[in-house]
Amino acid sequence: MNNALRSRQRMFALALPLTAALYIGAEGIDPKGTDQIVTTTAIALKVLPIAAKHHTQLYVSGSLSELALGALIISYGAIAMLIRKRGSTAATIAVLLGGIGAFCGAIVNVFVGINLAAAASAHVTHDAAARFLVTNFNSGPGQAFTDIYAFSQFVAPIIMGVALWRSGRVPRWLAVLFALGFELAEQTASVGIDKVVLQMAPFALAMILLSVRIWGAADQVAPVSGVEPTLAAV
Repeated sequence: MNNALRSRQRMFALALPLTAALYIGAEGIDPKGTDQIVTTTAIALKVLPIAAKHHTQLYVSGSLSELALGALIISYGAIAMLIRKRGSTAATIAVLLGGIGAFCGAIVNVFVGINLAAAASAHVTHDAAARFLVTNFNSGPGQAFTDIYAFSQFVAPIIMGVALWRSGRVPRWLAVLFALGFELAEQTASVGIDKVVLQMAPFALAMILLSVRIWGAADQVAPVSGVEPTLAAV
C-alpha cells in the first residue's frame, strides 16, 4: 500500500510543473490581442482579423489551455495532499473552488480560443462571425461560466496559499510566492513569449518547488502507523 501511495503522490507531483509549462505555452503562443472576452460586436470585429491570420496558433493555444486547466485540477489535489491537520480545511475548500473554476475555465477557453479560430476561418462574413461570438459570450451559461471562472481563479490560490502558510509544511515565503505568482500569472496577457515567460516565472518557480516538496513527502508517507512526517523549512 505504501508503494502504491508513494507512486501516486509522485505522479501527482509531476502535474505541478506540467501545469506551469502548459500555461506558459498557451499564453506565449496565443496571438497578441486575441485573449479577450468578446461581449460586444466592436471587440469581435477587432479580434476576428487577427484570428483569421493566426487561426492555427489559436487552435494550438486553445488546446494547450484546455490541458493546462485539466492539469491544474490535479495540481490543486496534489498540493492538498501535502497539507495535514492545520490548514487542511482551507486546502479542501481551495481544491473544490479551484477544480470547479478550472472546469468552467475550460469551457470559457473554448469560447476564447477554439471558437474564435473556427469563426475566423469559416467562410462567413465578419458580421456573422461577430454575432456568433457575441451570442456565445452573452448567453446565460456563457456569462455564468465566465463569472465562476474569474471568481474561483482569483480566490482559490489565495485560500491555498493561506492553507500552505498555516500548515507549516513549507516555508512561509513559498506559500506567499505561490499565491502571488498564481495571481500574476492569471493577469498575464498574450504579449509575446518573452514577456509571458518573465511574468509567469514566479508562478512556475512556486510550482516547481512545491512539486519537489510533494515528491519528497512521498518518501515519508506512513498510512499504517499514522505518524505525520514533517519537512524541514529552508
